[in-house]
Amino acid sequence: MKPDTFRDKIVPVTTILLALVVIWYVAAILMNAPFQRDMDGRAGATPTTLEFIGKTLAQPKPILPAPHQVAQNVYENTFLRSLSSNRSLVYHSWVTLSSTLLGFGFGMLLGILLAVLIVHNRAMDRSLMPWLVASQTIPILAIAPMIVIISYNVLTGDNAIAHLLNLDSDASRLVSKALISTYLSFFPVAVGMVKGLRSPEIMHLDLMRTYYASPMQTFWKLRVPASIPFLFTSMKVAIAASLVGAIVGELPTGAVAGIGSKLLAGSYYSQTIDIWAALVAGSLLAGILVAVVGVAAKIVDRAMGGRPA
Repeated sequence: MKPDTFRDKIVPVTTILLALVVIWYVAAILMNAPFQRDMDGRAGATPTTLEFIGKTLAQPKPILPAPHQVAQNVYENTFLRSLSSNRSLVYHSWVTLSSTLLGFGFGMLLGILLAVLIVHNRAMDRSLMPWLVASQTIPILAIAPMIVIISYNVLTGDNAIAHLLNLDSDASRLVSKALISTYLSFFPVAVGMVKGLRSPEIMHLDLMRTYYASPMQTFWKLRVPASIPFLFTSMKVAIAASLVGAIVGELPTGAVAGIGSKLLAGSYYSQTIDIWAALVAGSLLAGILVAVVGVAAKIVDRAMGGRPA
């Protein structure tokens, strides 16, 4: 490992992480203290300060779980559970990941298509872009139930679309949740690709004209290669947004599997440790997905002749 990498990347991240853990522990003690004080008063107990702090960090249903409680829950439900168990975080993460990837794929296709239309048609640019921006001002929690319920009934009802796709109930539910991911992921892809397709300089476009290149040749030989870095940057945002959309899509359906279902179950039964463990699992999954996109970006960049970082 290079010294500069350790000093500039590892040390700052580790320092911030340790500071957050310390703040988390202090907040857990302060927030759990009133309940613990009440419990000790009813039991007639007079614990020492250290004993009292230990009790606040070991409550079965704390207001704010301590980091070690969340870490233990994540470890047990990731490595000590069967992959098919309803308590396995791997199982729930896989269910959410399925919706995430499907929605991300839909969002990629839709975003790229809209970007091409906007760049090559001035009327589409003036008419579509304002609506694309406006679409992202609508709270996703407000429209998620409508999108999921309507799309599920369309996909499973007696209509031409349902007969054409011929999806079973599970597949229809998967697509319904994926549409929320699509809604959140298409926008960054569309905006990034618009900027990327418009990134070639005037002199490069003029050079293509001197070669008598057709608009299609200019698009594939110049605009598309120039847009690739912008595409991968927007993909990092889009894949994380897709995961958020998949989790949100699981909330109004009362899903029995997925990270969203873990959050719902935890809120129903006041299992705050399970809630935080599901949040940690979602965060780790998002980090992995963004890292995978980053690796893919480096591979494509090197294949296109870019210099390795």
